Amino acid sequence: MFFHRFYDDQLAQASYLLGCQATGEALVVDPNRHLEPYLAVAAAEHLRITSVTETHIHADFVSGARELAHRTGARLLLSDEGGDGWRYRYAAEAGAELVRDGHSFCVGRVEVRALHTPGHTPEHLVFLVTDGAAATEPMGMLSGDLLFVGDVGRPDLLERAAHIAGTMEISARQLFASLQRLRELPDFLQVWPGHGAGSACGKALGAVPQTTLGYERRFNWAFGITDEDAFVRAALAGQPEPPRYFAEMKRINRDGPRLRPAGQAPPALDLAGVAAAIARGEPVVDTRPSRAFLEQAIPGTLNIPLNRSFATWSGSLLPYDRPLHLIVDGRSGPSAVGAVRVLEGIGLDRIGGVAGAEVVDAWITAGRPLQRIPGIGLDQLASAAEELRGAVVDVRARSEWASGHLPGAVSLPLTELEARLSEVPPDRPIVIHCQTGARAAIAASLLRARGVADVRVYGGGFAEWNAAGLPVEQGAA
Repeated sequence: MFFHRFYDDQLAQASYLLGCQATGEALVVDPNRHLEPYLAVAAAEHLRITSVTETHIHADFVSGARELAHRTGARLLLSDEGGDGWRYRYAAEAGAELVRDGHSFCVGRVEVRALHTPGHTPEHLVFLVTDGAAATEPMGMLSGDLLFVGDVGRPDLLERAAHIAGTMEISARQLFASLQRLRELPDFLQVWPGHGAGSACGKALGAVPQTTLGYERRFNWAFGITDEDAFVRAALAGQPEPPRYFAEMKRINRDGPRLRPAGQAPPALDLAGVAAAIARGEPVVDTRPSRAFLEQAIPGTLNIPLNRSFATWSGSLLPYDRPLHLIVDGRSGPSAVGAVRVLEGIGLDRIGGVAGAEVVDAWITAGRPLQRIPGIGLDQLASAAEELRGAVVDVRARSEWASGHLPGAVSLPLTELEARLSEVPPDRPIVIHCQTGARAAIAASLLRARGVADVRVYGGGFAEWNAAGLPVEQGAA
């Protein structure tokens, strides 16, 4: 059996290719939308991708299962579990083979058996993998978002991300039952999870790429709780707020990601194109580091730096129903390719054009003024705290706010900021802060783009304020 793990650092997402070297057939599990790595590895190993499947309807990226099956002519296998509301709506149209609990299929001499393991999602499957050329028992488990290294899939996403009320506790109890089912399996099973550290699909995922079931039984907190009610409380406690775009991903992946033409790059965008996009009210995203953006930026642009949080904030702040445009370091270089790749991976593929960072200099040369968003230091903010009461905007998550915040600050989480612009005082200098400065810069750019003229960034954030021993208040917003 040939085995290869693919890992997307931006999404903290793993997918897998399993091949039978005797017959040349291969299976891809949980592919994302970027198909070239799967095709390249299969070709290098003289394998044909004959089957494509996924463990569940993903919430954090656009699935590539439909597109990969279409490109390769492979059979598409999709879960038929979870009830009518959680079945793949495009399955019949795509000619998919439906998979239920206990269903087995073969890829050459490699046997794959599905187990229905709801909890993270109602339709979730894990796949037990047996290398039939060498053994009669499974060697490993593709655990999807059921079991991670050191953690389990969060059961609250249907309610908190997809807004299906009353599902958190039900899902947590299903998760408990699914984990009990794993107790029937042997300790030696390798566990190949769907995510690693940094994913929002759990709360404490480990960075090690794989584990064993026996190790997780000994050291994973979820197996250490044998009382169901206690497990439900623990599983729902302390879950981070899910990115806002998760609901859109659920819809896209349930209804069927669109099939895209291959090899189409977004057009080049010049100075006139940037100006026209801003005039039309279409988002122009400056992906340069926040430090550079705050010093000099084209008015009306939104700063979302191209770093590990680019997918999270792009999916949470950018519209899915309008074209968007990018400013990157090097219009045709790795930054441009990387930015487009990330956006397409979360379904933001209406990219109208890409401009290089030199467009900022061209803006100056054309005689157009740039904007600068000033900063404010700890001492200055502390001395003006009373004067700025009600005008200091904390864009951290609600849970962060509740555990401690600046006296007199206003809680407007970054994901809610645009919808709550009317709560920003229109006639006062506004100071934006978060924990350490990254979200504050994004929020400041959004406020300036929406016409708030006097915005300042407290880059030290709550972490610096708290470390200085200055007064802190607690309580929900």
